[in-house]
Amino acid sequence: MTDIRFAWSALGGDPAVLPQVSVVEREGALGARLPVRALARACVGACALAAAELTARRAGLGEVPRVRVDDGAVATAFAGERHLLIDGRAPVAFAPLSGFWRTSDGWVRTHANYPHHRERLLRALGLPGNRGGAAAVESALAERRALDVEESVYAAGGLAVALRTPAQWAAHEQGAAVAARPLVERARLDEAPARVLPPLGHAPLLPAAGLRVLDLTRVLAGPVATRTLALLGADVLRLDAPGLPELADSHADTGFGKRSATLDLATDRAVLKELLATADVVVTGYRPGALDRFGLSPEALAGRRPGLVVAQVSAWGDDGPWGGRRGFDSLVQVATGIAAVEGSVRRPGALPAQALDHGTGYLLAAAVLRALTEQSYQGGSRAVRLALARTATWLTGSAGDAAAAGVVPGAPYEGPVPWLAETDSGVGRLRYARSPVTFAGGPADWSRPPRPWGTDTAGWA
Repeated sequence: MTDIRFAWSALGGDPAVLPQVSVVEREGALGARLPVRALARACVGACALAAAELTARRAGLGEVPRVRVDDGAVATAFAGERHLLIDGRAPVAFAPLSGFWRTSDGWVRTHANYPHHRERLLRALGLPGNRGGAAAVESALAERRALDVEESVYAAGGLAVALRTPAQWAAHEQGAAVAARPLVERARLDEAPARVLPPLGHAPLLPAAGLRVLDLTRVLAGPVATRTLALLGADVLRLDAPGLPELADSHADTGFGKRSATLDLATDRAVLKELLATADVVVTGYRPGALDRFGLSPEALAGRRPGLVVAQVSAWGDDGPWGGRRGFDSLVQVATGIAAVEGSVRRPGALPAQALDHGTGYLLAAAVLRALTEQSYQGGSRAVRLALARTATWLTGSAGDAAAAGVVPGAPYEGPVPWLAETDSGVGRLRYARSPVTFAGGPADWSRPPRPWGTDTAGWA
């Protein structure tokens, strides 16, 4: 079921602290056929509870601080990229060649927001340097079978996925591989000594204060996780390849509380080595195995820096024939049957938010926080791993909104305004969604706004 009990159990949490969580229920928030509101509530609640648990450990509190999950705050944050304004301008969510397209036997969804993905899509369709725009793509896809498009675009390095039903995904080799894995994969890698965390100071209580997080992620689940760790006090340094800039609007949305630098992992080995020497957490969001050649596998990292927490997130998971493929929330929704369930006989649909990205991101942050708490008692380098497709399987396998303990009825959700804030930043005047992760005595907002992409030094604060 899509409730916090399942999520907290998957994180290895003590069920005795679950009564510390209360929920403000708001009808109209994240309305969908699938129980997305319950899933979103569970992911945020588990993350906030993990933060409160670590706070109690570091502050020497007699009990875990109370956690309050508000459906309004959750719904607003899960669609935060849609509510973002930069100097009054709304970001563009999807590029013209990203979306649903009819094929000769069904539908595919493409993702071409990044220029290199657009070029590869067009090359696969025989339209290099396409001047016909969307019309030419539409015509080319209409003549092909959906599964043929899926495979040919992937072979070209692009991104396209055929529409499937939940049953078709369950019967697919990748669907079976994903379903066989736990929602949150957790492993102890060695016998490193227990982590000694200094006690917390005055309010706000920041459970990740003093911890250094190396952020090697891109849209969107990974940056949501590291943005949450920054909220909770961590020194988060995001690194990107110099020649692969992040989309500016996405960076503005997920860069709160972080610093942003560029680093060529292939040539700047000395800088990377220096950063890893004092890092506490490394978070990666690339294809499984893509960073291993740089010595960034969990095992290699733990060997280099015993006591490290390594967190990984991917689209399709590590196992199965799609384990090495790229993917995004929108594509995972299509492959796993969500788009079929949320659509109609005329056209596929989508969830009211990129809930797989956001939900998985909050679970990833929760897994890091729980690993840190466990290390403080038991030691050991830790590895945690999540996948959007596994979160999707959790969602599609649930019958409906699960009853949650400690629910307090609130006013219906009528829009995001109560959960939005504004601030000046190096990228302009921002309107943004506040974090839904809250607990008694914890932070109400990020300590600083996002900085322009790649403008910081690749070093710790």
